[in-house]
Amino acid sequence: MVKPAAVADGHAAAILAKISAGGFRIKALKMTRLSKEQAERFYEVHKERPFYGSLVKSMSSGPIVAAILEKNNAVESFRAYIGATNPAEAADDTIRKIYGKSIEDNAVHGSDSDENACIESAYFFSQFEQF
Repeated sequence: MVKPAAVADGHAAAILAKISAGGFRIKALKMTRLSKEQAERFYEVHKERPFYGSLVKSMSSGPIVAAILEKNNAVESFRAYIGATNPAEAADDTIRKIYGKSIEDNAVHGSDSDENACIESAYFFSQFEQF
């Protein structure tokens, strides 16, 4: 997903174009906004971590662009393509290096496993919204 700060900064279209240029096929796409409660549920896996509260606040601060992507080895490929969580440590020409501002406002979220990709996809899209 494209995170609220990147959407607010007007980078959503450029990020989606870069994703497409990286060989990822967009199977579902929508702009929406997470409530505080929805962000809490989405990031529940991090509930005990010190950054959980600020992450929830950031992720519910404005619209996001949620997407389901397809490519061979999509999760691993996308994680490499977006760069390190901390934009300052991300490789040149990665999405987070180009558009990220901080660890929390690092422009995009990417699933960390195939299992979580399925769970996260179902969180935002019904089967009728996936192509």
